[in-house]
Amino acid sequence: MEVKVAKTAGFCFGVARAIDSAYRCAEETDTKYATLGPIIHNAQVVLDLKEKGIDAIDSLSSLPPDTTVIIRTHGVPRSIYQEMEDKQIPYLDLTCPFVKKIHTLVSKHFHEGYQIIIIGDKTHPEVIGINGWCDDSALIIETLEEAEALGNIEKPVCIVAQTTFNKNIYKKIIFFLKTSCQNPTIFDTICNATDERQAESQVLAGQVDAMIVLGGKNSSNTQKLYQICKSICPEAYCAESIDALGDLSVFQNKRVGITAGASTPAVIIKEAINKMENQEKDFATLLEESLKPIFTGDVVTGTVIEVGPTEVIVDLGVKQDGIIPASEISDDPALTPQDVVKVGDEIQAFVVRVNDVEGKITLSKKKLDSFKTWDAIKAAQENGDILEGKVDSVVNGGVIVTYKVFRVFVPASLANDRFLSNLDELVGKTVPFKIIDINERRKRVVGNIKTVMIAQKQELEKSFWESAEVGKKYAGTVKSLTGFGAFVDIGGVDGLVHISELSWSRIKHPSDVVSVGDTIEVYIKDIDAETKKISLGYKNPLENPWEIAKSKLNVGDVVKAKVVRMLPFGAFAEIMPTIDGLIHISQIANKRIEKPQDVLSIGQEVDVKIVDIDWDNKKIALSIRALLPEEPVAEPAPAEEAAPAEDDMPTSYSDGGTDTIGDAVEAPAAE
Repeated sequence: MEVKVAKTAGFCFGVARAIDSAYRCAEETDTKYATLGPIIHNAQVVLDLKEKGIDAIDSLSSLPPDTTVIIRTHGVPRSIYQEMEDKQIPYLDLTCPFVKKIHTLVSKHFHEGYQIIIIGDKTHPEVIGINGWCDDSALIIETLEEAEALGNIEKPVCIVAQTTFNKNIYKKIIFFLKTSCQNPTIFDTICNATDERQAESQVLAGQVDAMIVLGGKNSSNTQKLYQICKSICPEAYCAESIDALGDLSVFQNKRVGITAGASTPAVIIKEAINKMENQEKDFATLLEESLKPIFTGDVVTGTVIEVGPTEVIVDLGVKQDGIIPASEISDDPALTPQDVVKVGDEIQAFVVRVNDVEGKITLSKKKLDSFKTWDAIKAAQENGDILEGKVDSVVNGGVIVTYKVFRVFVPASLANDRFLSNLDELVGKTVPFKIIDINERRKRVVGNIKTVMIAQKQELEKSFWESAEVGKKYAGTVKSLTGFGAFVDIGGVDGLVHISELSWSRIKHPSDVVSVGDTIEVYIKDIDAETKKISLGYKNPLENPWEIAKSKLNVGDVVKAKVVRMLPFGAFAEIMPTIDGLIHISQIANKRIEKPQDVLSIGQEVDVKIVDIDWDNKKIALSIRALLPEEPVAEPAPAEEAAPAEDDMPTSYSDGGTDTIGDAVEAPAAE
């Protein structure tokens, strides 16, 4: 069978508070106690308390001598308090705080001249107690028909409700009274827990084949739950315990829902679940488990049963569930409860507070984590372990490293393996460190990053030199830039990428290509093991523009070119990115010119013909003249003004994007 249990089933906080107090009284040896009426409507709990020495009496007249009275959760009329004071009978008041509030409201309005109307069961002890705070003069109604029979009421009206009354019937009665009474004063005193339990049971009953409602036969709220479930799920059962249902085989192959009244202890619910799932645990064992005390400062283990945006609910195996506020889940404010835990997880937490009045056990996972972290920090100092944290901020004299929930101070002299003039560059980085000092009383910790970095670098350097070889590739991190290149960390050692190795095109500074902190792929060009100097390459051979040009350019091609530089003997023109060719002065026009500027200008685009390519020396000769018609030969110029003979000038030239003007001037002599 498939068993579904309502989350709200069982004790409300008022009942849990009363039962917990009663069992603590049972442990006292110097005081005798008795409850005025059964403390809750559950025979098993009442019997167990009796066996532990706390009996239930019907009236104060039957109270044994020297016995303290326990007033149960339902509350009592004002006359009972008066009688105990007159007879000097000691008492422990365990009236539910919600019921106490109704007593106060009724007493106040009664003395102000209001007619009190109580919506509830006139035979229920809670209603009897409420009525006793208006001298038993209240009009008590349980149905819409009874409300309609009230007739006209001349006095102003104050309306309250039994805390466990059926919410749906209450709404119908209130709707009528608003029309039949003049300006009634209405207090919705139905307990939130009751409202939630009824609503959840109604939904659950519509999802299952059979419904079991556990609770005392005299429990009003249990009977109302049964009526709600029966109206939705015809196969509904009401019983004080799972044993009262007899043979459970009738539930075989069915979806079974279980809910319970506010006076049903968790042990009854757990016993039902265990037997449904064929797990044998006797009642005494389950009761003992459910009654184990939990105190502030305890570390408890439980199962997550609900994860919400503001809190996590944990089943601790006792009457009350534990609540972990979202702020106590993790020290990381960016994490939500859903990021940390899920339903079904087993979780440990620190008990921050046990509130008997509200019936809450407030837990903190964050606080427990901090205790564990502190123990880990102390162990790390003793063992010399390396920890890891994030540099959070720069402070006077050093930096703060956050390790989980603790702040570790690292002096400036120990913050890096080299001197840093600006510690701000460490902020946000994850760093390794060792603990070198702890102040136990003030919970202060001092760390050392430097020794760890030095040791790690030495280990990396040793490993590097054992395997380094020319041509080997590395993913390196740019550590610093100079005018002549970039220093790159390739695993414990730094190598230099010369500026000429950073790009196939001409650049003015390494920062044109890379920045400090960049991760780049490099390879070893050269190693000097004696001086420990490493030359690195960075340019991708596949991106070599001359290799690309080989596949695209041929002698005889006519291409577009842009004039980029001019010298006395010709003009350089770019025909592809970073690929320049030389248009010799004799190839600029179909007539003699004095200088390239006579015809061309920087930036001008012209059509040129490739007349020669020297791939080995990276030289390309271009001609504009080859695309122009020939002009008649002009008269020879005077000897002193004659231009240099063509045989004395270079026929082609390219600087490959890297040569200097000085190289170009010397080119004719070289050829």
